[in-house]
Amino acid sequence: MDHLVFGVPDLAQGIELVEGRTGVRASFGGQHPGRGTHNALQSLGGRQYLEIIARDPDQRDAPGLLFPGLEGLSEPRFIAWAVAVKSVADIAKRARAANIVSIGPLDGSRAQSDGSLLTWKTLRIDSPIEGAPFFIEWRTDAAHPSQNSPSGCRLASFAIEHNDPERISHVLRSLGAEAEAIITPGSRVRMKARLQTPKGEVELG
Repeated sequence: MDHLVFGVPDLAQGIELVEGRTGVRASFGGQHPGRGTHNALQSLGGRQYLEIIARDPDQRDAPGLLFPGLEGLSEPRFIAWAVAVKSVADIAKRARAANIVSIGPLDGSRAQSDGSLLTWKTLRIDSPIEGAPFFIEWRTDAAHPSQNSPSGCRLASFAIEHNDPERISHVLRSLGAEAEAIITPGSRVRMKARLQTPKGEVELG
């Protein structure tokens, strides 16, 4: 697990919400140039972090959103999660071998608050496998976001309630990510995280 993506309708309100639940205030991360979003980050211990993300009002003319799940979002919820790998090209090979359609590798970047550019490559699993992770290969010498984000919280567990648990479990096994999430059956796809925080154990989802 690299990070969890918590989508919110408004970034400032999302920061307030997470701080109210956890007792830790996420710091502004930066903008995703040309992708219509901006974010705030909070370390979850180790090389893991929580990304709070929203549409960026300064990029209203961006050609496409970094996460389409933000389109029409009316309430906070997890919209994605990422697994860190050494090579997204290797994951693409595993996906092809398992007849799983993938998108990428794709180049990504974020302009940080200090003016530096954080860069990476990602591989995404094509729809309609909702709830599948995307894979990230960090491509910069800059510090991992978990290392310079506000600390105090740790990820206790991550679970996905899914309407097709066998299928999502197959995807995770095929791509070597089966240990990253607990899969439970449900009527819809919903991601939930339990965090150890200064306010005790809390659930976001």
